[in-house]
Amino acid sequence: MWVLQVRALGGLSWAEFTLAYTPPPSKLSRLARIGRLTSKVGGRYLGQKVKGVFQQDEDRTRDTRKVQVEGAQRVAKAMGQLKGAAMKVGQQMAQVVDGMDLPPEVGVALRQLNDKAEPVPFAIIRQEIERQLDGPISKHFATIDPAPLGTASLAQAHAATLHDGRQVVVKVLHEGIESSVDTDLAALRRILISGRILNRPKAEINAVFEEVRARLMEELDYYQEAANLEFFADAFQDDPDILVPRSHPSLSTARVLTMDRLQGVPLESFRKTASPGAKQRASLALARSFFRMTFELQALHADPHEGNYLFLPDGRVGILDFGCVKRFNEFWMADYARVAQASIRGNRDQTISACLKMGVLTEPSPAAEDLLWSFSKAIGAPFSGVYKLGAIPDPVTQNMRELGPKFLRHREIQTPQDVLYLHRSLAGLYNILRRLEAEADWGVMLEPWYQMAIDRAEGRS
Repeated sequence: MWVLQVRALGGLSWAEFTLAYTPPPSKLSRLARIGRLTSKVGGRYLGQKVKGVFQQDEDRTRDTRKVQVEGAQRVAKAMGQLKGAAMKVGQQMAQVVDGMDLPPEVGVALRQLNDKAEPVPFAIIRQEIERQLDGPISKHFATIDPAPLGTASLAQAHAATLHDGRQVVVKVLHEGIESSVDTDLAALRRILISGRILNRPKAEINAVFEEVRARLMEELDYYQEAANLEFFADAFQDDPDILVPRSHPSLSTARVLTMDRLQGVPLESFRKTASPGAKQRASLALARSFFRMTFELQALHADPHEGNYLFLPDGRVGILDFGCVKRFNEFWMADYARVAQASIRGNRDQTISACLKMGVLTEPSPAAEDLLWSFSKAIGAPFSGVYKLGAIPDPVTQNMRELGPKFLRHREIQTPQDVLYLHRSLAGLYNILRRLEAEADWGVMLEPWYQMAIDRAEGRS
């Protein structure tokens, strides 16, 4: 147990409080746990492989899936116990496997991991801030709240006030987090492959892990996140509906990031208290910002968790946490836009042709093409006329669940690397808009944005 005496700056009295804190396991301990888990998960799969030789097809399929799901559950439990980078790696995998063709139970098991972690004592946070900013904390901040705004797997955030009265948020990376990312990511890859939890082509799995690693390494670089903040703050400075905090470069380093503190309430509070007009304004602002980031800026806020949005009573939206940003090549984005365009217009041949060019379909296959077209029609349903989200049960989600298992039969259908975080963000946005019961002609709203991407790639803009 840590018993800390912490004084809030600015003349407040001493306050004593107790925090239970257990540091993440050492690297040697992590490797030992991961090694045992790899053997256990891989052994279970090999056992089923031998058993399956003597089973009927239906029994073999059922028992193999059961082993996969049990393996995913073991992985989720172990990653949660290892904390730190392991937890974040597991979360990222849980979010991107939704874009792959896997049993839905695998994603459910991995999604048991959340991005809440045990608070780090303020004495440790204070020491790191003072070391990074080269001086006592009182030199840089008039006040800083020792109780964190939030503690996630990679960092902890504290509210503070500058000497000129401005309110800011100070985010501090957990000590040693950088050194465990590659170890934990490589270990998770071995476990998921040895247990056939990710029973997909090797090239697709390699692309997934490469993409997850790239985004994680960016999240660990606060100079990069500060640059992202400035990029998006500039991009949306004339948008009356979207707010983006700016960074404070003199109070930021590679491991400490100071940014403006935005006001607002979480999604659930806003949903319960806002007027229908305010909810509609927020919904359209979120959709428009997504389309603009994707097709115009070609740089996407790729962490669409509802905790990364704050809502003002009038429907304006503040967007937080720009550590995870996915950037796109303009020619790839034009290909993606052509898929969207052909699908929304109901042109099957053009949709399949664009999927082949993008690498979604690796080779012609009538059965796979039929499945892709069914998927395109299902996901494109909200873009055909005025459509209100929020129905229970949701028809789009239902169709996705019915079609998902069918993709397992077609290894020629693969998930391009650039699609992973794009569809992760799209799914996050869709869920938020459902909760706000948003209504619009989404197809009319989307058309100028995907046309912009096509025109740019073809030299017409």
